[in-house]
Amino acid sequence: TGSGQQSVTGVEASDDANSYWRIRGKREGSCQRGTPVKCGQAIRLTHVNTGKNLHTHHFPSPLSNNQEVSAFGDDGEGDDLDIWIVQCSGTYWEREDAVRFKHVGTEVFLSITGEQYGHPIRGQREVHGMPAANHHNYWKAMEGVFIKPSMDPAKHDEL
Repeated sequence: TGSGQQSVTGVEASDDANSYWRIRGKREGSCQRGTPVKCGQAIRLTHVNTGKNLHTHHFPSPLSNNQEVSAFGDDGEGDDLDIWIVQCSGTYWEREDAVRFKHVGTEVFLSITGEQYGHPIRGQREVHGMPAANHHNYWKAMEGVFIKPSMDPAKHDEL
């Protein structure tokens, strides 16, 4: 059921190779590698293995009947329904912080509540959008590459 776009699911294992997402800037904005992500910043999340963006729209999700979250686009290019706002407590999204992602176009929060699929993706949980902030929509980076910001390129202390 739903839109027919690629499903986005959640799994228990934090080191699942199919669970990696790259943080990118908005389509018309840039996001320099190593630049800290600000709380309140608009981003896109692109699935590393497929190149599709985390996306949502006004379709009901198949298990919980919340809002469907899917993977959409090609090679990181999708549409305006791929943009999420990072909600965190400080100035920047810190490595250990639990954050929320609020969808710009539909104002739902990226969530997971525990509904599990059967065949053919048995045990994987439905990722969906919920209209209110609650304990089901906190996310934490568990694995990945965290790039420190570059030093001022005009100042070098090595040859």
